[in-house]
Amino acid sequence: MTEKQPYDPDNIFAKIIRGDAPCVKVYEDEAVLAFMDIFPQSEGHTLVTSKKAQATNLFDIEDDELKTLIAAVKKIACAVEKALQPDGVRIVQFNGAPAGQSVFHIHFHVIPVYQERTERPHAAGQPADAETLKELAARISAAL
Repeated sequence: MTEKQPYDPDNIFAKIIRGDAPCVKVYEDEAVLAFMDIFPQSEGHTLVTSKKAQATNLFDIEDDELKTLIAAVKKIACAVEKALQPDGVRIVQFNGAPAGQSVFHIHFHVIPVYQERTERPHAAGQPADAETLKELAARISAAL
């Protein structure tokens, strides 16, 4: 990457972690937060982010923090698979705006894939219905 994006402590995910912005939580511990994407590409699209790392992307995060984060990604992906029974699960992580990153706080997307459904574009369209997100979050949480 030719241009490094500085970490902004007021990015939307930092605000969510601090409790200054709302989210539909799926899972939280001292190191990570998982919550529903409000612009889901598919039913059950979940975001997993580090609560401790002040890293914009994969290139900025310390190895120990990354290990903790990726273990949480696996945990959430397993719960998504169990709860929603998709045909597959895509794990995505963007690095830099040209690669599609729109929030500059390290995070992974856990995206259920359903063969007979069309995915929506990344970070596009209208926000999902909050009640639907809450129901999906409850199902995924129950599968943890």
